[in-house]
Amino acid sequence: MRTLEKLFENNRAWSQRMTASDPEFFARLVGQQAPDYLWIGCSDSRVPANQVVGLLPGEVFVHRNVANQVLHTDFNCLSVLQYAVDVLRVKHVIVCGHYGCGGVRAALDGRPLGLIDHWLRHVQDLWHHHSAEVEALDGERRIDRMCELNVIEQVDHLGRSGVVQDTWRLGRPLHLHGWIYGLADGRLRDLGVGCSSAEEAAALQKSLLRPSTLRLSTLPPTT
Repeated sequence: MRTLEKLFENNRAWSQRMTASDPEFFARLVGQQAPDYLWIGCSDSRVPANQVVGLLPGEVFVHRNVANQVLHTDFNCLSVLQYAVDVLRVKHVIVCGHYGCGGVRAALDGRPLGLIDHWLRHVQDLWHHHSAEVEALDGERRIDRMCELNVIEQVDHLGRSGVVQDTWRLGRPLHLHGWIYGLADGRLRDLGVGCSSAEEAAALQKSLLRPSTLRLSTLPPTT
């Protein structure tokens, strides 16, 4: 059986570098993790959560899936959310998509891919809701706008989840954010759909019923 020895060599080198630069690094990691942030991102290997925000292991709690979905039927994501909010007491939940997302592209292409078609059906439903706006765009900008809209939709899902609503009802601070990452320049953009209360989440939900009002990205796409 292949043991992927190169990866073990990389691990040993990384461990030695971390210990050399900070002898107490791993001792701290053994203790209770106490991140302030939950990152819900895409599984795409080009968007590593810790690195793009310049934080170390232990400083960001991470959940990733194809096309950074937050679905009310996905108990994996909801379990991560509840643990992060109720046990780790994170203060911020970040949904981060990225331009040129392969999952979003596949949903719009509509070509059968197998089991993942069921997962991407949610993105296709979102496209149907915003099809007039998206189809008016040219080329790659269609994909990029759908990536933005997908992030916005998932922030809305978060704001309506029982975990988040209960947290706000208890008066505990929790801030939701919708960001998007540019693969071409490594930069994050805030899509301006943050929520810190049930009232703000309700306002976002109302805005989603009026697609023409969601002209949020002021920067050019960076695919």
